[in-house]
Amino acid sequence: MTQIYQTENGSTAPWPLSNSHPLRLRPPTRPEPGGSRSSPPRAESTDRRASRPVNCLTFDIEEHFQVSAFESPMRRRHWENFESRVVRNTEKILELLRMRDVRATFFVLGWVAERHRHLVRRIASEGHEVASHGYAHELITLQTPGEFREDVRKTKAILEEIIGGPVQGYRAPSFTITRETTWAFKILAEEGYLYDSSVFPVLHPTYGMPGAKTKCHVVLTQAGPLWEFPLSTATIGGLRLPVAGGGYFRLFPYGLIRRLLRRVEAEGQALVMYLHPWELDPDQPRMHGPLLSRFRHYVNLHKTEGRLMQLLGDFRFAPIRDAILPMMKLKETKTVIVQRSFTPHGNGAQAVIRQPSTVSPFDPSTVLRGGRAQGRGPRSVIKPTANRKMTAEDLGILRVGDHTDV
Repeated sequence: MTQIYQTENGSTAPWPLSNSHPLRLRPPTRPEPGGSRSSPPRAESTDRRASRPVNCLTFDIEEHFQVSAFESPMRRRHWENFESRVVRNTEKILELLRMRDVRATFFVLGWVAERHRHLVRRIASEGHEVASHGYAHELITLQTPGEFREDVRKTKAILEEIIGGPVQGYRAPSFTITRETTWAFKILAEEGYLYDSSVFPVLHPTYGMPGAKTKCHVVLTQAGPLWEFPLSTATIGGLRLPVAGGGYFRLFPYGLIRRLLRRVEAEGQALVMYLHPWELDPDQPRMHGPLLSRFRHYVNLHKTEGRLMQLLGDFRFAPIRDAILPMMKLKETKTVIVQRSFTPHGNGAQAVIRQPSTVSPFDPSTVLRGGRAQGRGPRSVIKPTANRKMTAEDLGILRVGDHTDV
């Protein structure tokens, strides 16, 4: 049975935003002294601003000793003996975001959440989105489907228990959803995740999916649709370059990064940026490892904080959960789809109309998956539709194919 959300006045609108989690688009700000010299953006009309893709700012919350570049079974067994610096570094990020009035998505390791529950609660209490980064930073390329399922299920339960709300997003450690591990999409959908942000459309020795879609899109799985938010890339002379953050953000000159990101924006694509807490910690203890790994990890750590502040001044950002909402706006109909499956009944189809006033605005995982809502559940009213079979195109959400742009 198709579950449809319809506005009270019949007009087209995305899922309603709440006061506690508004879609924050910051007003133009003056650059910091010594920072970006770019001119403040001109004021935009509400309609034009609402039609632009929402840029997404994300942080992968992990310890400096948990990165894949320095991974070894021996080091993993001694994690508890290393100095923990994730709390102070994440709190530094929270303060920078507070100064700019920006909200972001924090992909948190279950291992970190268990040991620093207060940090996870603070992230959520300041209006940011808490999402899953897996439990112990194990690469999907080294996991079986069964191990992966247990990993994402365990982490989701830990985070939801801490914040008292739904966890809807996932990012694989080191972006290891590749062409060899696309089976992970179906498992994520089955485990109640609304979206993934693990695909990096670049060529890389340990991760990446060259030729993958670069725009936010829906992945069709046997368990239902799953939103995909690929990490940002830019094309120069036919070569696709990673510009989403991490080591690339520290290695390339910021002026070049900004120009490439502007180009991506001009193409109508939402930016999906990422950083780690340890990247704002130039004084972190040095780890032993291959020369190239040490270069990638430590290069220009002292520049990250300043560049992040420039980035926050040059672009508007929001959590991924807020970026999904405008995409749910239908182009030609006056309804918003909240569940894809369809069952004809009698001479005509029947649909479940969700009443927006009683639905938690940021619990689309229960609505989209047809699950039981937490807290007050939505009221459902059965109403007949036209006497013909409804199609995915009628509903305005998906086309046929493995991957579909929205």
